[in-house]
Amino acid sequence: MMAPLTLFIALVLAISAAHKAHSPARLSNAAARLAGVSPPIGQLLLVLAGAIEAVAALCLTIPGMGSVGAAIAAAVWATYAMALWRRRGEVLDCGCDLVNRPRAVDAGQILRAALMATIALALVAWPSTLSLEALIPAFALLALYVGASEILAIPRPAWRKA
Repeated sequence: MMAPLTLFIALVLAISAAHKAHSPARLSNAAARLAGVSPPIGQLLLVLAGAIEAVAALCLTIPGMGSVGAAIAAAVWATYAMALWRRRGEVLDCGCDLVNRPRAVDAGQILRAALMATIALALVAWPSTLSLEALIPAFALLALYVGASEILAIPRPAWRKA
């Protein structure tokens, strides 16, 4: 039951770690702004966050290590949610997306990180055994996650009261 969620979380973490490795200049600036530190410290935070995400993703896929990976993931996303909360209302590129999209940090971004932390915590409590059958629903969840991220990026949609 939880295997698709475990793989989904592992996929999001792996993509996030790869994204940090692919776009270090942009994302180190985003990390520095989000954390409120100098650019060199932001670069260090970026490398550290990417390494932690990669370790968490790997742990989630190793039998017997799923709870460790989920706990690491929960800590990463909870920290991220708190950093976003501190910067709510500020216009910045938070690194939330695959492209540079400076915008005001709002409830959607904060809740997304908090929801991911909550899902990861659930995986700590209910670890699962991974299977190939879990891949398709995990990729479906990933598609929904990316779609939701794109919807959150719409600047002033008519259905959102700004």
